[in-house]
Amino acid sequence: MTKYIVQRVLSLVPVLIVVAVVVFLLIHLSPGDPASVILGDEASEESVAELRSRLGLDLPLYRQFFVWFGGVVTGDLGDSIFMDMSVTEAFFSRLQPTLSLAVLAQTIAVGIALLLGIAAARRRGTLTDQAVMGFSLLGISVPSFLLGLFLILLFAVKLKWLPVAGYAPISSGLWNHLRYLILPAMVLGFMQAALIARMTRSSLIEALGEPYIKTARAKGLKPGVVTYKHALRNAFIPILTVIGETFGTLITGASVVESVFNVPGIGQLIISSIQRRDFAVIQGSILLITVTYVLLNLAIDLVYGLLDPRVKLNGGRGR
Repeated sequence: MTKYIVQRVLSLVPVLIVVAVVVFLLIHLSPGDPASVILGDEASEESVAELRSRLGLDLPLYRQFFVWFGGVVTGDLGDSIFMDMSVTEAFFSRLQPTLSLAVLAQTIAVGIALLLGIAAARRRGTLTDQAVMGFSLLGISVPSFLLGLFLILLFAVKLKWLPVAGYAPISSGLWNHLRYLILPAMVLGFMQAALIARMTRSSLIEALGEPYIKTARAKGLKPGVVTYKHALRNAFIPILTVIGETFGTLITGASVVESVFNVPGIGQLIISSIQRRDFAVIQGSILLITVTYVLLNLAIDLVYGLLDPRVKLNGGRGR
């Protein structure tokens, strides 16, 4: 186990190097001068040149990369030009809203998806199955911003049950904190539930066709015991994979929903940094997101071994 964890952590190194190179090149080779964008159109050439020198933009591209990456290796991701704080501090100050939103959305998604996926698998080919598949198709197809605007119109404008947008920290009270997150969490949860429900259905149908399930039924076990105790446990590994990947997506890719509901999370941070060409924040945030995503996958791999001892951790996810 320890050897496997060390190997996976070391495998982060080439991933981070590739991500660092790609992100650095995309930002620094994109059209426009960051110094000119930061100072505005009316800035003098002397002011632009001074800022370029202060930010190191007058150095050759390869030297800029090595200066920046040298800081990354030592834990220094740089400083934000606009927020007067380090990139690490800016990132973690926005992590709590995104993490709260992701946890609530994932709770909604898993709760809905497991119920619907199990119901569809047990009633394969019936109207229930077709309805679940229609729900999944709808969840995959509807744009998040459109669903968000519809929920705002219904629950915030018409019914006035929930706030239109905004965010309240958890220090203001748990219920007040959740009130602002319910609508965006419903949007994200609905979309992720569609993927998890499809995987639950397909994995459970495959498990229900195995010989040991036929043996359990022949012994006279109740259908609920056969489904939940025997079939679902063996079908849960691919479901867990999708749950882990969707949770990573919620943390790293909720920028559109955060913008619609004005949640000051990581997505909002990256979008505003792109608009202002705050390249240090963009580079550092994407690197930290990559680390988070890979660590989530590592955690999922470790859980596999707890759910199914047949999974060999020293070789990955294979049985």
